Amino acid sequence: MLAVLALVVLNAPGWERVQRTFFDWQDAKDSAGPIAEAFWLNVRLFLVCEVLILVVALVVAVVRVVPSPAMAPLRLIATVYTDVFRGTPTLLVVLLVGFGVPALNLTGLPTSLFWLGVVALTLSYGAYVAEVIRAGILSVHPTQWASGRALGLSYGRTLRHVVLPQALRRQVPPLLNDFVSLQKDTALLSTIGLVEALRQANIIANRDFVFTPLVVSAVLFIAATIVIARVADWLSIRSMRREAGA
Repeated sequence: MLAVLALVVLNAPGWERVQRTFFDWQDAKDSAGPIAEAFWLNVRLFLVCEVLILVVALVVAVVRVVPSPAMAPLRLIATVYTDVFRGTPTLLVVLLVGFGVPALNLTGLPTSLFWLGVVALTLSYGAYVAEVIRAGILSVHPTQWASGRALGLSYGRTLRHVVLPQALRRQVPPLLNDFVSLQKDTALLSTIGLVEALRQANIIANRDFVFTPLVVSAVLFIAATIVIARVADWLSIRSMRREAGA
């Protein structure tokens, strides 16, 4: 099917025009340097957001599974948080945080576009990842909780030493899938003025009236995504082998 598709595209009457516009080698070489330099900003955003998202998501997930009546107000807050930010488009969260927070003119709030973008992505993805972690905690069999308590561990220590290690190990593939989406969604921060890879590609494309720079930025995102996806596959295979005793 791919061979037939390639044959149809390459023999299409307008292929030469498409090639000049989207796949010109000289345009790709000229734009690769600035776009790769801007892509480093995407990488830094991803690395910082990933750590913060894991922290926020873990706290929210734990709060939602703790059965203590005293935690009811916190559970309500955590539930509202996940419902609101999972239901709000990430782009809208980026715009609200990127333009709304500086407009408040409050002392102590971040004004750097980098950190405003980090806050927006953390709020949005924290809700998704929290539900993934919560699902992992709930997937652990109740006998694991009972075993920990039978050994004299408190509820908190049972959660920390018995349940969470199993839950997080099971949820590694879906967590990495979320982080693949996060890597791509760092491009949304171009809407608040950050010059990352996609924004830089748009600047060059608008200047030279070609779309090859956009293809170059897409290749960089694909390359980063492939690395994360292969890590997810490797971790999944290792987990399956460990469970099978191999």
